[in-house]
Amino acid sequence: MKGIILAGGHGTRLHPLTLGVSKQLLPVYDKPMIYYPLSVLMLARVTEIQIISAPHDLRSFQRLLGDGSSLGLSLSYAEQDEPRGLADALLIGADHIGDDSVALVLGDNIFHGPGFGALLERHAGDVEGCVLFGYPVRNPEDYGVGEVDAEGRLLSLVEKPARPRSNLAVTGLYFYDNDVVDIAKNLRPSERGELEITDVNRTYLDRGRATLVSLGRGFAWLDTGTHDALTEAGQYVRILEHRQAVRIACVEEIAWRMGFISREECHRLGSDMAKTAYGRYIMDITAAD
Repeated sequence: MKGIILAGGHGTRLHPLTLGVSKQLLPVYDKPMIYYPLSVLMLARVTEIQIISAPHDLRSFQRLLGDGSSLGLSLSYAEQDEPRGLADALLIGADHIGDDSVALVLGDNIFHGPGFGALLERHAGDVEGCVLFGYPVRNPEDYGVGEVDAEGRLLSLVEKPARPRSNLAVTGLYFYDNDVVDIAKNLRPSERGELEITDVNRTYLDRGRATLVSLGRGFAWLDTGTHDALTEAGQYVRILEHRQAVRIACVEEIAWRMGFISREECHRLGSDMAKTAYGRYIMDITAAD
């Protein structure tokens, strides 16, 4: 499976914060926002990842993450000169996807919960059709909403329904088989001139090949698209990290625990940031017994 992080857009809801920097490079407590979706792909054992962003932001992402080799990853970068909908990422990344399945994650979404890595690995292993991830919300009318049967098969998918049939909002994480490239190529732009990811998902739904996995009790799904949401996400991460003495989306730790890099390599990454609590945490967890 290949991975794509869509980190484009203008971040207009976060102006003036994003007038000079990509939204996905803003801090969410102790790390850049993009670490959170990157960690999701790593937990799914996806190591070949393409980051798609605006041309003027790509150099900043490259300076932050490089080619990914320090984390045992292979990172590439691609331009999206103008926002043309989420499904546009599948066209931009078509060569990167090649003959593989793909995991697409939005660069401003944060996921956290018990057993999340095992859940991701289970569904990433052999994707047939598409796998969406739903999260129960109290205001489903503000989201794309999925209705499922007892086996998790998707029955309906409605964008911002006036009368929702369920409270499961479709999150910004999508697993697709290789058919998704052809599906995206044949999409018609919406009235806004964008290629909508909902139309991709509906195509799989019409073919009877769509599954919705519910991220239930104990999970957190956070969107960081507004000033309040960004602040709340930072507070959530801060509280959990302080209470539990662990780091959420610490990509260096994940790379080590997933076997992408050695303990010594991980420790060295921490020592490069030894003046920070983040770096000292990495050094502590990788200290030899």
